Formats: sequence, C-alpha cells, structure tokens
Amino acid sequence: MFEPIRKIARSLRVPSVAEREMMYLNGARDLVDLEYRQRQIDRGMFRRGF
Repeated sequence: MFEPIRKIARSLRVPSVAEREMMYLNGARDLVDLEYRQRQIDRGMFRRGF
C-alpha cells in the first residue's frame, strides 16, 4: 500500500551536496578534467548559497 508513495517520495528527493559533487566528479572525461573539477569543488562550487 505504501510502496507507490515511497517511490514518489524517492523520485522527488533532492540530491545532497555530497551526491551532487560525486556526480560532477564522475562526469570527468580524463585526469586533467578530474583535477579541474576537484579544484572547482574545493573552491566551493556546490557549497555556495543561492
């Protein structure tokens, strides 16, 4: 009975900062791109308020 509600709730959940950072790093094409993305994260790219 509650399974459809749980599925909807999971699909509406916003990814955490750590999850967004990991997705960003996983999208790197090569080592240079990965290092660039790591520097961006270190500078606070995902941690700034809107």
